[in-house]
Amino acid sequence: MMTDPLTLLAVFAHPDDESFGPGGTLARYARSGVDVWLVCGTDGDAGAVDAELLADVASTAQLRAAELCCAAQTLGLRGVDWLGYRDSGMAGSADNQHPASLYQAPMAEVVGKIVASMRAHRPQVVICDNQFGGYGHPDHIKLHQATVAAFDSANDPAQYPEAGPPWQPQRLYFTAFSPGLLKLLVRVMPLFRKDPRKFGRNQDIDLVQIVSWETPIHARVDVRRYLDVKDQASACHKSQGGDQDRFKWIPQFIQRRYWGAETFTRGLPAPQPGAPLEHDLFEGIAAQD
Repeated sequence: MMTDPLTLLAVFAHPDDESFGPGGTLARYARSGVDVWLVCGTDGDAGAVDAELLADVASTAQLRAAELCCAAQTLGLRGVDWLGYRDSGMAGSADNQHPASLYQAPMAEVVGKIVASMRAHRPQVVICDNQFGGYGHPDHIKLHQATVAAFDSANDPAQYPEAGPPWQPQRLYFTAFSPGLLKLLVRVMPLFRKDPRKFGRNQDIDLVQIVSWETPIHARVDVRRYLDVKDQASACHKSQGGDQDRFKWIPQFIQRRYWGAETFTRGLPAPQPGAPLEHDLFEGIAAQD
């Protein structure tokens, strides 16, 4: 009987989420022999891209796809499953109303596609954004909801029978910003004449609001050895500024303290009250027959 290898499935909304977010974690597990697969929800074609980057491609979507292929190879991913939706843009934008957007897609349809990926790749561990979508992006929130539903449905043969033989992942984790880092940035940014309510390349991330959200930390993964890989994968996403030193204004002592670990909330099964902090998403999990 064949043994299923240790497998991690990451489910994220846009090309670049996998690198800018848990890229160190994905690189760490890929280099330790875990099969790491990515589900990408959208083509990432909402938002502005420098014209010179579009000179040799047919569309923003084609450019973003090429960037993700570069990042996936750099991180060591086994492959990417594309769900095929259009980027919905930030909350309240006109892109939310596009009929091909992830935001407008029927939830059952999205869940079924993620169930198919779970059954095809048979992961023990699944990771996705938290219920707040990281920073409130509607595509992130939609995929969080769909991934939770897929985790609950993947082992039920009566649900989505066309999606392959049932399979039950063992754990579901949500990416989470370090509360300590967020609070520190909110205090420090004004000293550098930066507004913590206008964070990020497009100045559309409100760190003050994010600090107010409840995001418990149940796992802290050491990625110090993989930060160079994460940076290289991020650089593949040139259209999103991944090749630039976006955080050069942040003091080095802050970067050294917080960049070397990626933090997660354990979604399912919920951790026992008072459980110790986890340092390995696969702790206690063995390859399965």
